[in-house]
Amino acid sequence: MLSVDDYRNLVLTGTVPLAPIELPLSDCDGCVLAEDVRAPWPLPSFDNSSMDGYAVRSADVAGAAESSPTRLRVVDDVPAGFRASVEVEPGTAIRIMTGAPIPGGADCVVPVEVTDGGTTDVLIKAPADLGACIRRAGEDVVVGDQVMSAGTLLTARHIALLAAVGRGALRVHPRPRVAVLSTGSELVEPGTELRMGLISDSNSFMLVAAARAAGAIAYRVPPVIDDEDAFLQAVTDQLHRADLILTSGGVSMGAYDTVKAVFSRLGTVDFMKVAMQPGMPQGYGRVGSDSIPVITLPGNPVSSYISFECFVRPVIRTMRGVQPILRVTSPCTLTTEMRSPLNKRQFARGRYVSGHSVEPVGSGQGSHVLGGLSQAECLIVIPEGVDFLAPGSVVDVIDLREDQ
Repeated sequence: MLSVDDYRNLVLTGTVPLAPIELPLSDCDGCVLAEDVRAPWPLPSFDNSSMDGYAVRSADVAGAAESSPTRLRVVDDVPAGFRASVEVEPGTAIRIMTGAPIPGGADCVVPVEVTDGGTTDVLIKAPADLGACIRRAGEDVVVGDQVMSAGTLLTARHIALLAAVGRGALRVHPRPRVAVLSTGSELVEPGTELRMGLISDSNSFMLVAAARAAGAIAYRVPPVIDDEDAFLQAVTDQLHRADLILTSGGVSMGAYDTVKAVFSRLGTVDFMKVAMQPGMPQGYGRVGSDSIPVITLPGNPVSSYISFECFVRPVIRTMRGVQPILRVTSPCTLTTEMRSPLNKRQFARGRYVSGHSVEPVGSGQGSHVLGGLSQAECLIVIPEGVDFLAPGSVVDVIDLREDQ
């Protein structure tokens, strides 16, 4: 029986970031940049107004006050996206909107709030310093600046800058495409009326959601019955469009051999036991002419989820080129006693009580208890060699509350 760490290392063997491809900017969110990006123009690209107001000469409004406003003649009106048709001369002003180019002759902008809003003449009720309310060309980014480096995980903030410097497409490590299949003749689609012996398929929906949260492009295949030909067809259909195939069910001792038989025909997949609770039966390997990686998970839903967290999520993040590949783990104090099998690492579902204290959740820690899993904010890790922890014991806790 392998340890959790040894099995994770085996699963990660040979896993590398997906080869860079060029994608439209609109598809790059969540991808890792595979090139350095330099600015072809400055940001801002021209002097522009930071306020709605009036472009003027600061000397003309130096004496303006609420009690004795300065009157200027309005000679033009400039919205964003347009340029003034005339320059600002002594005694004149140009009405200007936020983002519009600063007209020639003007050296500041007076906010509309300190004027009467006039359109023919305007009364200025306060002075303005030289350069007031003007965004200067290049004050944010200079031409040739490296605005982003290869290896950056692209988020909304990065996408905004890349768009601003005109990049309509980028070379990135794409998000992996993950095909999720659940096996079992007892599985039916949610919404189907259940007959005795049948259960609603929850695993595939859970795993697709988990894979997407880990940054993958995941899609679900309808449940596959325990039939070798049916499962072979379902897997074969995914070989041309998946970077990773993820299955649940059919890997425990005593199970029908459908999963094992099919994968042995398509490639090399090894099945083994891992010293963990829940989630002992596991399998991984590669199939098809393109050696598509496969990870097989147990059918019990909590076992499947814990296994995903321990083994699949690190694989997805590695394929994306994202670090760290493991979730944040921190020490916390137990509020109650807990028991664990001596020779296994237990991943108990828990929640934070206050500060750095945790407690188990749900009606038990069985591998079928979805109610407790849905309440979990964290996983309480009880290491191998420990079968009892008293209240107040310090344990490692894996935080499940955030993804990126």
